[in-house]
Formats: sequence, C-alpha cells, structure tokens
Amino acid sequence: MNIIIKKHLLIYKGNKIKCSIGKSGITNSKIEGDLSTPKGVFKLGKIYFRKDRINLQKYKKITKVIKKNMGWCDDIRSKKYNKEIDIRSKYRSEKLFRKDNLYDIFINIKYNSSPVVRKKGSAIFLHLCNKNYRPTKGCIAIQKKDMLKILPLINKRTKILIK
Repeated sequence: MNIIIKKHLLIYKGNKIKCSIGKSGITNSKIEGDLSTPKGVFKLGKIYFRKDRINLQKYKKITKVIKKNMGWCDDIRSKKYNKEIDIRSKYRSEKLFRKDNLYDIFINIKYNSSPVVRKKGSAIFLHLCNKNYRPTKGCIAIQKKDMLKILPLINKRTKILIK
C-alpha cells in the first residue's frame, strides 16, 4: 500500500492528512537547492527520532535514534552525498539534531539513493511541520499527531507516491 501525496494532502489507508511540500511545488526534474519536492514513487527508509522528545521503542527494527553529531550530506563534492554523515565532517550537511521540533521524527524518503546522482537533490524526508504548514525545502511535512497516527501502519513494503 502506498502513501499518496497530492499537492497539500497525504492519503494513506483511509487517512486524509494536510501536509506541506516544497516551496517550489512538485517537479519531475529535481536539483539540489531548488526547493521542490520530487515527483515519483519511492521506497521509505529508516524512521529517525529524538529519543529525548519521542518514545518509539516499539519500532526498534526500523528506527534510528538521532544523535547530536548526525547530519545529512547535501554537499555535491562528497562521496557521502545524500547519505547520513557526522556533522564534524569537512562536507556541508543538514543537521538532524535540531532545536526546533521538525526532525523529532522523520522518515527518509529514498529519493536519489540507488544510485545517488550528484546535484539531483538530497535529504528528502517525511518530517514534522510547524503549526502554519510552512512550505519545506523539498520534503513533505505533517503534524506530529498525524505522524504518530500513520507510523503504526507503515511497514518495509510501504512506498510513497508523490504526484
């Protein structure tokens, strides 16, 4: 069963949830830094979470605790482009351990992951949004209550369809 994203709506197993998408909308030709959400069907990766803010112990098999030194490489010069890295690396990355709550829980959307193509876009996540549903830099964002509602329904076969 797929999660479907249509403009500002996430549809999954009977749930219709308001969501944010990239500031520049949805595109067929995503490039790094264009503020757009990539169109297509993608597998879902691990569920990352801040254990100091969220308790997700029941999802042990597919979760990863976010630590202070974790980042996601968005530096096209790096061999680790579009992969999790240590923020102390010489390459630019997006911090995963944030002061705001946007990444308290997020799911890596496996966009541009196999193979990774430099400049094609990185760090596309399903993460938490703010109260105003502010547009993202390319990710999909939903309210925490909605994330907690759909998490138990997601398994290793779940894919996301962005159209």
